[in-house]
Amino acid sequence: MSEAALSGASEALTMTGRSLRLSRRNVDALITALALPVLLLLIFVYFFGGAIDTGTGTWYVTYVVPGVLLLCAGFGAASTAQAVTEDLKGGIIDRFRSLDIGGTPILAGHVLASTARNLLATSLVFALSFAIGFRPAASPAGWLAAIGLLVAYITALSWLSAAVGLLVRSPEAAGGFTFFISFLPYPSSAFVPTDTMPPWLQGFATCQPVTQVIEAVRGLLLGQPIGATGWVALAWCAGITAVATTAAGLLFRRRVLA
Repeated sequence: MSEAALSGASEALTMTGRSLRLSRRNVDALITALALPVLLLLIFVYFFGGAIDTGTGTWYVTYVVPGVLLLCAGFGAASTAQAVTEDLKGGIIDRFRSLDIGGTPILAGHVLASTARNLLATSLVFALSFAIGFRPAASPAGWLAAIGLLVAYITALSWLSAAVGLLVRSPEAAGGFTFFISFLPYPSSAFVPTDTMPPWLQGFATCQPVTQVIEAVRGLLLGQPIGATGWVALAWCAGITAVATTAAGLLFRRRVLA
């Protein structure tokens, strides 16, 4: 690895540590990020689960856990947009630039911190789901594949969120992106099968990336064959990441270096 690459990796880790320290100091936001997944899981399982028949012959918690994981991953990743916008508004990025820290390490720090926060929230959801009856049948390889796909999804959304944070002009506007990403799992197979939805909605719900990732994660955790769904989900994550990182680089140069 070249000296420039090593320097960039070191700077990215430093920026990640900074973002995590800021999260730790923002106690209200941290508690919300960790408590929301737990509350949503309990609400869907105990408030709505008894009225929903997924056609799988199993208790609703078995069906809904992957959906809650992606819903909360989207919420956590979308907060990256607000963090990036606040950095721009506060002028801290100009200070980093005066220290010759490039845009990629700055943005990568936000993305890596977002991934770490989301993995902590994911661990809490898994722990609670086991406590209330979730019994996955995944093999060790299936667990690794499911976790890898979740990380790929979180990373893709975090980079997309970082690009949005560079595009908008205020943290309030960035909050609108959080709403959009948090809404996207609802018209998917996260909480009910897509074939129970109105015909005009089924096409979108079936083909959108959230459904592909959920179906792949659900199948892997339950030890069921997923066919090509896993590759389709991974392709969506890779495509979103590629587009988002490219857009983030262009937007950073326009906002900061212009």
